[in-house]
Amino acid sequence: MLDMTTQHKARALLAPSSRGDVPPFMVMDVMAAAARIEAGGGHVVHMEVGQPASPAPQAALAAARGALDSGRIDYTSALGIPSLRQRIARHYQTTYGCPIDPERIVVTTGSSGGFILAFLSMFEPGDRVAVTVPGYPPYRHILTALGCEPVLIETTSETRHALTGEMLLAAHRKAPLKGVLVASPANPTGTMMTREALSELMAVADSENIRFISDEIYHGLDYAFPAVTAAELSPNALIINSFSKYFCMTGWRVGWMVVPEALVRPIERLQQNLAISVPTLSQVAAEAAFDGCAEMDVIKHGYQNNRRILIEGLPKAGLDTFLPADGAFYLYADVSKFTDNSLDFARDMLERAHVAATPGIDFDPVHGRSFIRFSYASSTPDTVEAVARITRWLANG
Repeated sequence: MLDMTTQHKARALLAPSSRGDVPPFMVMDVMAAAARIEAGGGHVVHMEVGQPASPAPQAALAAARGALDSGRIDYTSALGIPSLRQRIARHYQTTYGCPIDPERIVVTTGSSGGFILAFLSMFEPGDRVAVTVPGYPPYRHILTALGCEPVLIETTSETRHALTGEMLLAAHRKAPLKGVLVASPANPTGTMMTREALSELMAVADSENIRFISDEIYHGLDYAFPAVTAAELSPNALIINSFSKYFCMTGWRVGWMVVPEALVRPIERLQQNLAISVPTLSQVAAEAAFDGCAEMDVIKHGYQNNRRILIEGLPKAGLDTFLPADGAFYLYADVSKFTDNSLDFARDMLERAHVAATPGIDFDPVHGRSFIRFSYASSTPDTVEAVARITRWLANG
């Protein structure tokens, strides 16, 4: 048996660093709880995770099979396979009419890898970086783990839960900001920014030397009006995108960045050391995925139908207030008439109705206790079933 001194030394050696002391990404905990119900034979309708129910484009699957048949899957350039970078650059020309030099494209391990590379290349420990609430939790968690300070700016219905230049300036005047990150379409709200609103915000950031990061992973999933890329508006913005959402390739873990020219080499050095390169098979599939856009647009129409089912059905269940669902595949619903604790509400809904959704406190530590996020990326039959289950559960108290 170890004596007390040895035990004390062992505990000290195994103590985690403060970098790991970040909150959990709660949606993953909800998924785990749902899995336990399913392991016991229950049928859960999954509306907790932003994961398309459909598979990757057939062209992507065929390309991956062909690559496997070749027998060798080697490292690639740290910045990505050149032909994939060229194809992504062409996407900006054909989709947005925006010419992008392929040398500014960096292939990443999903958008998550992009956030890490962006934060490491743009900010020093202690730098203050603005993010909105409600917003995607890993923004602030990754910043915290890297020693930066996330500055939470609360959005309101007056601005359709989008950040404005005035709000950014107010936060900057309290204490200087080094950067700001925005998403359009946004998670969890589905809010989108118009060209005018995005231009005004970026102009303010530029005038105050605040570095601008645009999360565009839900581009392609726009319903109210076409999404605008920050790449059209400034060569100084850093854009992060992914094949996960529109192209239904979550588990392939492949995304990309459009980076300012001055950051290409620093990001390349970081990628060389952190990952060597992005998985080759995923890159091959990603390049072919662009040939599956017609297939993906059919899936997008399914999301639009699911969105309609929720917008029409949830008010009949009593959930009649939700934020703008302009894009992405989320509905952020106000549940304050039923509870002041969205975590308990989500747990009860999962246990009693077998519908999994994510409590708002994951996205907003300020007002999230009054909100639940529903993902409508599942199948239409599951969406119909979810509304029926929620209606019965709330009606029965």
